Amino acid sequence: MAEALARHSMVKASNAGWTAVMNRYPELASEPIVAGWAHAGRPLVVRRPACSDTAGLVPLGLPLPPSLGKRRIPVSLAAIDIVAFAPPPLLADAAAAAPASWHPTIDKLLTLLPETRSYGSLAWQHLTGLPYLSDSSDLDLLWPLSSAKQVEFLLSGIAGIAKQAPMRLDGEITGPAGGVQWRELTGADEDEVLVKGPAGVTATTRAAFLAGQVS
Repeated sequence: MAEALARHSMVKASNAGWTAVMNRYPELASEPIVAGWAHAGRPLVVRRPACSDTAGLVPLGLPLPPSLGKRRIPVSLAAIDIVAFAPPPLLADAAAAAPASWHPTIDKLLTLLPETRSYGSLAWQHLTGLPYLSDSSDLDLLWPLSSAKQVEFLLSGIAGIAKQAPMRLDGEITGPAGGVQWRELTGADEDEVLVKGPAGVTATTRAAFLAGQVS
């Protein structure tokens, strides 16, 4: 991979790569389902690097379902051991894993922006078949922003849908610099927002983020 993978990207590890991960983190051998995670074809998610990560390896995460403690397990993997990668699933594809009470909200969100993607509990239940969703789960989404002109319509639509949704709508508007929590962007252009990028979190103004300026 010539370029760093975007945050939230889903990757699959080779069997040999996962064996190397288990050797690097021997404490994980006692975790239910973790040892066979990659062998079952389940993905990992690209996360921001931490100080404790080994240089030169790709920082990844493995969130366990609530029944197994809902832990977020950080691991790292050599790029050569990544056999497949993809963006997080489209909401339209993940919707089949959602409870029936969510479907009217999801339909509205897809009408607003069909390219909306899902991460968090819904995405993991869709991708793994394991029970991640509960009565208190949020719906975590990524809304790709094509232009600054689009944002007011998009934010207004999200806010209107959120008021009537049976779950909390969480997630980020994403642009070239990274992602910003959608509620932060409902302020004025000079307001400071936090941009979550592949290497860390940076502060900029709402106007700069919407203009696609990368700091």
